[in-house]
Amino acid sequence: MIIGIIGAMELEVDTLKEKMEQTEIIKIANMEFHRGTLNGVPVVVVRSGVGKVNAAMCTQILADRFGVTNIINTGVAGSLNADLDIGDILVSVDAIHHDVDATVFGYKPGEVPQLGMREFVADERMADLAVASCERVNPDIHVRKGRVVSGDQFISSNEVKERLIAEFRGDCTEMEGAAIAHAATLNNIPFVIIRAISDKADNSAQMDYPEFERAAAIHSANLVLDYVTRL
Repeated sequence: MIIGIIGAMELEVDTLKEKMEQTEIIKIANMEFHRGTLNGVPVVVVRSGVGKVNAAMCTQILADRFGVTNIINTGVAGSLNADLDIGDILVSVDAIHHDVDATVFGYKPGEVPQLGMREFVADERMADLAVASCERVNPDIHVRKGRVVSGDQFISSNEVKERLIAEFRGDCTEMEGAAIAHAATLNNIPFVIIRAISDKADNSAQMDYPEFERAAAIHSANLVLDYVTRL
């Protein structure tokens, strides 16, 4: 087993890299892939950069160059679910692109033409283990499963938020998860997306995000450190 762990920003992966042993750094496509062990488990930890193209490229490199058997995507997200407060964690059931629109050709909103699917389904066992790990190491916050919707926009509008809820029944929104899920699915690699809620994806998002990003990233790192030993 080799677990690929992807974070979009340096803050999200710094703690994990500090805990790694026997680390080798390999630079590909302007990304640094840290290969080593985490709590004795072989891993490759990488910052993909923000956005769906970076995320998909990163996932494909993990598949082609490192032969990862599982992929964990950690990070932060805006809440689309009233039951998800800032600081809580969402573990993916599935993921959808919210910025794909080929409805004029008869496809559903978010469906990539000719792909044959709209939702990219996370590995159920990986998701269950992620929830259990979060409950174990982050007892001060809530964790639940749900849908991740992704697009190349930072959502900070009540109007857009309501559309994402209505059209996609999303539980959180961010900028990488669906691309990682998409690429992992095409490569038959089991995956899970773990999102700590940093804002409400509404008109307050620009103020909330900087304040809560660090705490959210720490919760995610704590979860992953426990999780890799149980996967």
